[in-house]
Amino acid sequence: MSQNRRLPAPVALGGAVAIGVMTAAQARVNGVLGVKVENGIVAGFISFGVGLLVLVAVIPCIPSARRGVARMWRGIRGRTIPFWMLLGGTCGALTVSTQGITAGVLGVSLFTVGVVAGQTLNGLVLDRAGVGPAGVVAVTPGRLVGGALALAAVGISLSGDVLASAPLWMLLLPFATGAGIAWQAAANGRLAQRTSSPISATLMSFIGGTVALAAAAGVSILFRGAPAPPPAEPWLYLGGLLGFAYILLGAFIVAHTGVLLMGLGSVLGQLAASVSIDLIWPPASGPALWQLIGMVLVAVASVVVAVPRRRRRATSSSASSSASA
Repeated sequence: MSQNRRLPAPVALGGAVAIGVMTAAQARVNGVLGVKVENGIVAGFISFGVGLLVLVAVIPCIPSARRGVARMWRGIRGRTIPFWMLLGGTCGALTVSTQGITAGVLGVSLFTVGVVAGQTLNGLVLDRAGVGPAGVVAVTPGRLVGGALALAAVGISLSGDVLASAPLWMLLLPFATGAGIAWQAAANGRLAQRTSSPISATLMSFIGGTVALAAAAGVSILFRGAPAPPPAEPWLYLGGLLGFAYILLGAFIVAHTGVLLMGLGSVLGQLAASVSIDLIWPPASGPALWQLIGMVLVAVASVVVAVPRRRRRATSSSASSSASA
């Protein structure tokens, strides 16, 4: 019965690709916002705050969303929902903060290489541990090779004069962001499964992220001083809307794909969108050859890792057909 409810693989992977496109676009928006306000953490807080306001406005208009939020609240009060399922928003806070701090300087392409590597490797670990709603997914040689290729892409992205043009911590932050994105997908997917409502998981993610970013922004302002005035351009506040859309979509489709496969589908969207964004709207140092090579390696990694899953599904489908015959 559960299999009958599963989305067709092309539809689920198409949703994952859309998540990647929105993630890359959000990275550029929040990156520019961080540069404008001269504080990436404050930019992240603004982004999450906008997303939370959208959710607060939308949820009362949707009966199923109201019921899902009520179920989540009862689960939290009755302690039937584990605390770790509520922590997806903290990883989202790391994501938007890192976008605000690094993407405006490094460009979306370089930012994406690090994110993809962290997302791929942590997705492999989380699937093997059964953290996501798809349950335990076995480690296969293809998945291990895919993870190794993702690391190779990071090595290439750090070669040449990159380390001379940006500090190492700024280059490593996107890797941590990618690992956080994988955890966020797993936690939000499990919470959505528990409450039968992806939008309730999205709300919890934005509440947790907004609280975490409010505290971090307060500390940042205390030590660095007040940020620059918020910019007047309306499009710089679209990061929260994009975050709302892809977190909601991710909470829904991760049960159909697993953490790793959803991450790999989003890789394709991130790569296509990030290269396009940096070519159309170059950062201080535009995409170089080593960036493109790194992205090719990541794309190969995504294919190598995805193929074993498709074979297993095809095998199981043929076996079930034989049994029914």
